[in-house]
Order: sequence, then C-alpha cells, then structure tokens
Amino acid sequence: MTRLFKTSLLVAAMVPAMAMAAPSTGDREITLSGAGASDKDFDQNAISLQGSWGEYLSPSSLWGVRQSIGISDSEGEETNFDGSTRIFYDYHFGTGSTRPFIGASIGGIYGEQVDESFIAGPEIGIKHWVKDDVFITGMMEYQFLFESASDADDRYDDGAIFYSVGVGYNF
Repeated sequence: MTRLFKTSLLVAAMVPAMAMAAPSTGDREITLSGAGASDKDFDQNAISLQGSWGEYLSPSSLWGVRQSIGISDSEGEETNFDGSTRIFYDYHFGTGSTRPFIGASIGGIYGEQVDESFIAGPEIGIKHWVKDDVFITGMMEYQFLFESASDADDRYDDGAIFYSVGVGYNF
C-alpha cells in the first residue's frame, strides 16, 4: 500500500512539470537560429541567421515576424548580404514539453544576390521546452518566390526547402 501511495505521490508531483511548457494567451517568444557552410579551404563561406518575435493568440496559436539574414563570401570577391522578412502563423499541437507545429509565412526577399520579390510557403517544426520559458526548436520551410498574386500559382512548384535549428525564450 505504501508503495502505491509513494508512486501516486511521485506522479502527482510530476504532472505540473509536464504541463509547464504550454504558453498562455498573450505570452510572447523570441527565437534565434543559425547555419553555416564553407569549402575545405575556407575560400567560399556562407552563414545565415534567423530570428523571430511572436505572440500567442491562444495556447496553440502563434503569429509573429521572422527575419533572416544570409552572408556569403568568396575569396577575391565582395561579401554579399541577402535577407527576408516574413509574417508567420503557427499552430501548435499538444500541451506537453514537446510540441509539433505547422504554419505558413508570407513576406519579401531582398539583397545583392537575389531579385527582390515576394516569398511565401508552408512550414513545419517542433519545439521542446527544456525549462518553463526556454526551448529548442527545429523547423523546415518550403518557400517560393512570386511577383504578383497571379504569379504565385505558377511559381509554387519552383520553391526551395530551408531548415533551421535554434533556441527560443517565452516571456
């Protein structure tokens, strides 16, 4: 009987810890992700950084702004900068410390190596809270470029997939 009581007490103590990760309506979050690549001689280098700010409309719905910056540098050439700014909406599933999400984003892409245009597409990812307000995140985005609404349907199949891994903070 005491073993059952101790086990029940332990499970009851863990329930608040398992539910702690779910953000509440009005909570905000920031994230920071990055990636890089170089050839074996470090003559061609690329780095990308991505940050976002979001606000929870409900414990499952998040909207926000995402900013990406890409820097590429090749030996003997100028350093190039590219960026994109997007508005996004993500829907999170579950209430535990690990929550998958799906969403979409739309915005613009600009820079020295790209033609300035609109960008949009779906996204999918996962967040895992390591503390009440700190999480790690991984995301995959499919993005396609278009110049007008009528052009979007024609260009959807010509997109690219982008991956990111980062950290986030709820406040």
